[in-house]
Amino acid sequence: MAVVYVTNLIINAGSDFEHIFHLQDSAINSVVDITNYTASSQLRKWAGSSSATNFTTEIIPPYAVGRIKISLTAEQTANLKPGRYVYDVLLNRSGFKSRLVEGSIIVREGVTR
Repeated sequence: MAVVYVTNLIINAGSDFEHIFHLQDSAINSVVDITNYTASSQLRKWAGSSSATNFTTEIIPPYAVGRIKISLTAEQTANLKPGRYVYDVLLNRSGFKSRLVEGSIIVREGVTR
């Protein structure tokens, strides 16, 4: 998979967060088949930061239709400082890793606690 999708997201601190990516290859107007892949995803303040927050990452069946969900609990988002972060989603199949999605995340601080 050579195409890297760029999607920018917003997370409200202290709230549950989830986002579902629907992967489509626009060159051939078809969904991306991610059968037999595993996925992982993290966000960091900057790409080289040693501190990361792991998303719960799930490939949603049926796998041939290319849907991946990333999520964080309210407790996890409450521990994020407001500001800009970067993230990506990696796919792995038999040891071959490929970055599939990347982008920026804005974490917004809430008022109600």
